[in-house]
Amino acid sequence: MNAKAKAFAVWITGLPASGKSTIVRALKAQLAERGVDVAVLESDVLRKVFVSDHPYSPEGRDMFYRQMVFVGSLLVEHGVPVIFDATANRRAYRDRARREFSRFIEVYLDVPLEVCIARDPKGIYRGASTGNATNVPGLQDPYEPPESPEVVVHGINPDSDAHHIIEKLILAGFIR
Repeated sequence: MNAKAKAFAVWITGLPASGKSTIVRALKAQLAERGVDVAVLESDVLRKVFVSDHPYSPEGRDMFYRQMVFVGSLLVEHGVPVIFDATANRRAYRDRARREFSRFIEVYLDVPLEVCIARDPKGIYRGASTGNATNVPGLQDPYEPPESPEVVVHGINPDSDAHHIIEKLILAGFIR
């Protein structure tokens, strides 16, 4: 089996402050225990590299997610499994990735908006309430949940959520 055939992509989506990065860290650690080294493409980090002025307009987001999927496809082509840690508030962004990767799992982190607002570690929702943030998914900009995600988790126990994702990767034949 060639390297590309072994690699896969996992997209973890959910509202801002739903716990995506926490679950990604747990998933990466559990995969490492199984000998699977993955690259994590975190939107907050990549946005600083790709988009210097951070436009959160629909056009800016579309361009950013195209770039993110492109980087992921280069990694997968070279046999590196990828985890996308990104809200990607429009289904179209995640569907683009689904079309790009033959071995793809979408994980929906289904956490109520009220819980995300209460967590708000980066002050995103606070910024929206004061007018400093104007395109927050779930508030001023719609968040379109996946219609048929392969995995749904609820962000209560990151280790358990990561284990659930691992089980799906095993069932899909992506890992052992």
